[in-house]
Order: sequence, then structure tokens, then C-alpha cells
Amino acid sequence: MEVINLHHPYEEKQIPTGDVVLALGFFDGLHKGHQAVIAAGKKEANKRNLPLALMTFNQHPSIVFHKQNPEISQYLTNLPEKKRLLETLGVDILYVVEFTSDFAALFPQDFVDQYIVGLHGKVVVCGFDYTYGPKDIADVAHLPHYGKGRFLLKAIEKYEEDGEKVSSTRIREDLRSGKIEEANELLGRPYSFSGVVVHGEARGRTLGYPTANLQVAEDVFIPTIGVYATKILVKKKWYIAMTSVGHNNTFGEGRDLSVEVNILHFNGDIYGEKVVLEWYHLLRPQVKFKNAEELITQLGQDKMDTENYFK
Repeated sequence: MEVINLHHPYEEKQIPTGDVVLALGFFDGLHKGHQAVIAAGKKEANKRNLPLALMTFNQHPSIVFHKQNPEISQYLTNLPEKKRLLETLGVDILYVVEFTSDFAALFPQDFVDQYIVGLHGKVVVCGFDYTYGPKDIADVAHLPHYGKGRFLLKAIEKYEEDGEKVSSTRIREDLRSGKIEEANELLGRPYSFSGVVVHGEARGRTLGYPTANLQVAEDVFIPTIGVYATKILVKKKWYIAMTSVGHNNTFGEGRDLSVEVNILHFNGDIYGEKVVLEWYHLLRPQVKFKNAEELITQLGQDKMDTENYFK
């Protein structure tokens, strides 16, 4: 997959020659609704023997407009994770547009001329609720007017499960409530993000449960505090693991939030390795234990519960 970063105004030489099928959206989470858009785009691309291009932004538009909760700056799929997943979905060209004030100020006609026609989009695929400016003049219904017959539009209908729209907001609520299975059902895959293994306090090793302490980017949405059944990708191999999100209050108050992974049936030094963590099930909430012995007993139960879950 070719990744092309665009800053408005971009230079024409940055854009590959040749027509494309162009999918539009922010695609945070790459959930089932997003996958339906991309699958429709891939189908059109295959039918016409064209590359599938996808245009997204480096940050959520609401951050520039200050219109939404600051939590939106923590993504279900930050840019590195989005790139990793989009490649598996068959996207050939990924345009990442820097969402700046100048870009946001584009009139709808200019957006269509420069970022649809200018990117050689011959078929445009987007969700039914895609906007590119004020909703009353820049929604899907207005795209044919601005397109002036220069491209074919394919808008994908609302994707619902249990009578409710599948959305990034809905998935965040599930992850915040520890409803990992429900979130994964809406995602159509296990929730995941990447991190780098860094040195922690090494306390887990003294307890008999050594952990990989993950340094996670600030723009990553982390599920609620608790202990989870997870899987981790280390050096191209998957392992089952139990993961703790919390503050390690058993050993003192006021600690920073940490993501610590005990990899089952694994023994090795992986400091500095970039890993991928997949989330499957909340085993229990975080508990402050009276002493290390109580914690060790519970960790034994957590290990058993994790193995039983994956059986």
C-alpha cells in the first residue's frame, strides 16, 4: 500500500497518474460500517480494474473545530494502526490529508475539485452520512451537483446491528464499560493497538508473573481499568496473555496508568520490541490487595481463567 501525505494546498506531482476508485471517510475504528464502505470500493475497483484509493485525515475534524469531547483525540485506530489494518483490507493508495484550518475552510466545490477530481476519483464510495463542510450544503445528496458528471457516486446505507447504527462512539462506550465482546462484534475483529515494550518496575518478575510493560501512544483509546484475556503479537508470532490496565494500587497510591502484559508460555527478553495487543474479554476489575500473597493467588486464578477462555 502506497501512503501519500498531503498538506493543503498539495502539489499536483504528489498525485499518481491514472483513475482510481476513491473511498472517503475518517474511518476511526475501521468497524463493520467502515468495512462495508471499503468492501464496496474494492468491488468497484476490481470490476473496473482500477486501484482502490482511500482518503482520510491525520486528526479528527472536531479537534480543529473544538466541537467535541477532547476524548475524541484518543482513537480506536490511530494513524499507525489504521495503516496496518487498511493494508489487510486491500487498499492500494492511502491519502492522509492534514486537517488544518486552511483545509477546513475549503468551499464544497473546491473540496470536490481538488480532493475528489484532483485525486482522479472516477468512482467515489462513502457512507450515507459523509460530509465535507456544513451539512446543509456539503452532504452526500449535494455531491452529484458539485461533481458535474465527472465521477460516479456510490453511497453506502447505514450499517446497523440490533437496530442501532454501528459507530465509533458506540464502540467506545462498550470498551469504557468493559464490554469487550460487544465492541469486537461491532468492529468485526478484536480491538487492537500497538505498543513498545519498555522497562517497568519489574515487580511482576518477583511475583512469578513477569510482565511486558507497554508504552502506548497518547492518542490510543485504552479500555477501562481491569484485567483482560488478550493475545499479543511478538516477533510475528501470537501468544495468549493476560493484560492489566491500572495503577498498581496494591504497591502504593498515585501511580500512572499502565498496560502490563503477562505472556503465557513465553520466556524471553523483548524490550524495545513493537508488539500488537488484541483484546478479548474482561476477566475482572482492578482490586487493591492487602499484600503480595493475595495478589499472587489472584494472578494464578487470572492465568487459569485466561487459558480457559481461549479453550
